[in-house]
Amino acid sequence: LFIVPKFIPNNDGSLKERNNVKVGSLEKKMGIHANATCVMNYDSATGYLLGEEHKGLQAMFTMMNEARLGVGVQSIALSEIAYQNSVIYAKERIQGKSFSNEGQLSVESKPIINHPDVRRNLLDQKSFIEGGRALSIWVAFLLDKSNHLMDDRAYGLASLLTPVIKGYLSDIGFEMTVVSQQIFGGHGYIEEWGMSQFVRDSRIAMIYEGTNGIQAIDLVGRKLNSDGGKNIIYLNELVQNFLTEHSELEKLNNDFLVPLKESKKNVEEVLNFFMSNGLKNPNSALAGASDFLHLLGNFCIGFMWAKMAAILFKENEIINENTFQEGKILTGQYYMKNILPKTNYLAKKILSGDKIIMSLNTEQF
Repeated sequence: LFIVPKFIPNNDGSLKERNNVKVGSLEKKMGIHANATCVMNYDSATGYLLGEEHKGLQAMFTMMNEARLGVGVQSIALSEIAYQNSVIYAKERIQGKSFSNEGQLSVESKPIINHPDVRRNLLDQKSFIEGGRALSIWVAFLLDKSNHLMDDRAYGLASLLTPVIKGYLSDIGFEMTVVSQQIFGGHGYIEEWGMSQFVRDSRIAMIYEGTNGIQAIDLVGRKLNSDGGKNIIYLNELVQNFLTEHSELEKLNNDFLVPLKESKKNVEEVLNFFMSNGLKNPNSALAGASDFLHLLGNFCIGFMWAKMAAILFKENEIINENTFQEGKILTGQYYMKNILPKTNYLAKKILSGDKIIMSLNTEQF
């Protein structure tokens, strides 16, 4: 790493001549226009070594890992503001008649939030955002434990989940801004409504601080095997301990524990596949890396929803209708029944291996 100052300093700290470092141009980007990123030219510039020689990349990764966690939080934040706008719009925009739960068609047109497909879109957003936020906070808690209690297992698990926070939350976060734009219909495509800005701004999160494909390769190729695989084993232990501890909480069982158990089996199935095939043929694991990143992210958010539901049921003997608590439980149930089962589909994709992917000749693309 080097410090490259604008002016060359004298030994006494005063400034000498201008250093030959210049801004070449401002970048014209798809989004994040408030961030004035630029091309820097360092031809013949003077730089001063910061830290030890050949240790720059190692130091940079300390910064990069923090930034990657920040990118995940950024993705949740953009998803949240896009969701807030789409909820307001869905409650105000009147379009089409709707059916009641009893099957009666309304006489007058209703706000679009009464239509099942719009509600599905909103619940996709709401369940992802709240679960993803919980996962981000949990990883931050793990880092606090590692820093203040010198908990090596917490640090190892936080390290394992860093590419998941960065990659999975930014992938799905972008999808959620597009969902918000879709709820706005044609208005979502008009700049004045502001939804296109959320889409453009969220797209960069999948690219900078390491593209998500690289995050997935890092997860499968390095993080899973780190320290003999003890970090993924620790995550599995935490989930199993949770399932055992709450096995007799009947309210939690069908809606939360059963889906979590099934998802856990999918994770274990893929891990066994990687162990059996990854060393003999690394491409068999790398071909499924991005799918595994999504599988693990989906599974971890399911774990967060089960934990949140357990706390709510323990603290509230009765969940009253039309309350914050009921809304939380219903949102969690939606995630466990509609989003978490994707782990099964992702596992099947991964288990199909790399044969077809690697069979095409380069000229066949």
